[in-house]
Amino acid sequence: MTLNGKTAETLVALEDVHLSFGQNEVLKGIDLQVSKGEAVSIIGPSGSGKSTILRCINGLLTPQSGKISVGETRVDQLKTEAEKIALRKRIGIVFQQFNLFPHLTVLDNITIAPIKILGTPKAEAERHARELLERVHLSAKVNAYPGELSGGQQQRVAIGRALAMRPELVLFDEVTSALDPETVGEVLAVIRELVQEGMTSILVTHEMRFAEEISDKVIFTENGRIVEQGPPDYLFHKADNPRIRSFVGGLSGHSARGQYGEGI
Repeated sequence: MTLNGKTAETLVALEDVHLSFGQNEVLKGIDLQVSKGEAVSIIGPSGSGKSTILRCINGLLTPQSGKISVGETRVDQLKTEAEKIALRKRIGIVFQQFNLFPHLTVLDNITIAPIKILGTPKAEAERHARELLERVHLSAKVNAYPGELSGGQQQRVAIGRALAMRPELVLFDEVTSALDPETVGEVLAVIRELVQEGMTSILVTHEMRFAEEISDKVIFTENGRIVEQGPPDYLFHKADNPRIRSFVGGLSGHSARGQYGEGI
């Protein structure tokens, strides 16, 4: 596909992916492509398979059938934990819950994985962590503990922790769902900056206006299927499917621009 007028290389590809938990068929033939540098938002009602798609991409779940590729790696064929760890070194994931280590400082939360998993020297890991904390606007909190931070600040640390592994892809799984409304904007501002810098991103989100603003492509899922996908302007304002029109509801005719402040 083309991205910003240039032919972009496919980084993530799902082909006819099916996944069931017992008798519950969660994914019913998912086809999806994400190019390098692309921001893709997945929207849809709860239980439609959105988060399951992310977990399949980074190898947390293995489908019963179908193909999943990240670069040259066939994710669906990974067998050993070592192979899956190698994949996850390349894919950052930020969950709804922050999952920070409460007994470690912000700096140590960010450096622990690069030091222990990548073998990064401590001084180099700490230098990179400080750069990341500046990037997520938390330089002043380097020695704070998670319990001293707001939910929005903790989620920004979690984003910094994901970036510390220098991933080629970042997955965001409803990262604002557990936040107080007043802290949502500060997290979305950080994600916006990452997208603008060209980080390949897949976001599962209920923040419709934000999805419209930052996405190159939006995917609407329901009942384990991709019902529609396309540019955000089409999905939010021009889709003929009445279910999509109902879901996005009051967004029709309203621009997402400026809904979230640029500052923190």
